[in-house]
Amino acid sequence: MAPLVSVTDLHVTFPGPVHAVRGISFEIERGECVAIVGESGSGKSVTARTLVGLAGPGASVRAGSLVVDGRDATGFTDRDWRRLRGRTAGLVLQDALVSLDPLNTVGQEIGEVLRTHRIGTAADRSARTTALLESVHVPEPAVRARQYPHQLSGGLRQRALIASAIAADPPLLIADEPTTALDVTVQAQLLRLLAERRAAGSTLLLVSHDLAVVSSIADRVLVMRAGEIVEQGPTASLLAAPSHPYTRLLLAAVPTAASRGQRLSVVDRTPLPPRTVDPARTVLSGTGLHRHYGTRHAVDDVSFTLARGETLGVVGESGSGKTTLARIALGLIEPSAGEVRLGDVVWSGVSERRRRPHRRRLQVISQDPLSSFDPRYTVEKLVGEPLLERGRARRDRVVELLERVGLGAAHLRRYPRNLSGGQRQRVAIARAVGPRPEVLVCDEPVSALDVSIQAQVLDLLADLQAADGTALLFISHDLGVVHHLADRVLVMHDGRVVEEGPVTSVFTDPSHDYTRTLLRALPALTG
Repeated sequence: MAPLVSVTDLHVTFPGPVHAVRGISFEIERGECVAIVGESGSGKSVTARTLVGLAGPGASVRAGSLVVDGRDATGFTDRDWRRLRGRTAGLVLQDALVSLDPLNTVGQEIGEVLRTHRIGTAADRSARTTALLESVHVPEPAVRARQYPHQLSGGLRQRALIASAIAADPPLLIADEPTTALDVTVQAQLLRLLAERRAAGSTLLLVSHDLAVVSSIADRVLVMRAGEIVEQGPTASLLAAPSHPYTRLLLAAVPTAASRGQRLSVVDRTPLPPRTVDPARTVLSGTGLHRHYGTRHAVDDVSFTLARGETLGVVGESGSGKTTLARIALGLIEPSAGEVRLGDVVWSGVSERRRRPHRRRLQVISQDPLSSFDPRYTVEKLVGEPLLERGRARRDRVVELLERVGLGAAHLRRYPRNLSGGQRQRVAIARAVGPRPEVLVCDEPVSALDVSIQAQVLDLLADLQAADGTALLFISHDLGVVHHLADRVLVMHDGRVVEEGPVTSVFTDPSHDYTRTLLRALPALTG
């Protein structure tokens, strides 16, 4: 039987010119799962979207052949592509909130696919929509069908998007980073769902930078870099014995318990610089913290301490209260009850005027620096704003900070929108460490980054912490990152701390059922 997808000598260019995909060839057999891995800019998403005629605005596509389900698409018109999308290939993107029409209910979104491809009658499409939502394990599917995307959780939105993608029963399902930034338990549910689709006969093309996710579901892997396929092969053998240096770098960058104390951004692991934790010196603490929103307890009787030079990880699913706890610690919101202290200074329940002299001691690194930066500011102004130095001394200090995070003077005049995700996060770190804080609150600082960029940022944080003695309050849903980085961990569920202790003890011998559930859901990198 002929492959479902057969591509030869595919090139995709954009105005500039940008040669995003450079003469790649590959096949996808019917019923198999093929994964494409690589960093942002490697060409993996452009390749996947080209298969459904959505390479992007201004894209120029040429290929020796581009066969999908027996039809060569190299000469397709827009009408041909519209017929292929949904009926032959379904597309699941990373951000369902953006992909789903905010003006349509979930049921209308799925019904549109059925109507476009003339599946069923108007009378039975409502029942078909409910059945599709039920097939992807959406609870109360008839109720959810009447809701809008913003009324659903991230996991339910992603399931609704999968239901829309499979509504016309296409033989090929393309999933582009479908689990990125999702909680580990929700990610596990979606991976099981994709596995069910494959067991039912679907062919799956998975685009991901998460090698653990790939190892759990894919038959074969294509490794892309700078628009080219640098290595490909069966998943188990490729991950166990990669031949290309870039593949080895990707594998080395995955944070695990085994990588603790070692650099992630180099293939041959080297030790991180030693750091000193002073348990006798508490730099941040919270006692009996509560935060209520009406009848909902976002934070419910939480206490913690953070010592100088220590890293305290806080893990849990969305809605567990971990980000609310971070906002309380930063003094951005007040606890309904309890007290926060910054060293020996009362930090909660006081005016901002009393906090202001101590603000420099506590800084934050957020998940999305682009949304937290003023887009009108250059890098020089962003990094220099919190500094005490003035004039030439300030500029020199900004350059010094940029060099510490692996950038430099060449970036001074650039704007956030002109930087890559990894560069923006480095600027955010430079800005945060500029005032020489005692505490850095890191709220999901690497969850949206490629694995190799994530590795560089984690190594950078470790270097800065060793040099400055800074303590980290590290909020994350990625248990592998926390196990690699943290000394101690708090596990939060429904606003409460259900387990805490040394990170290795908690993760290797958990005492609470919820912690065990999180750990079971974590995909393991095998190969």
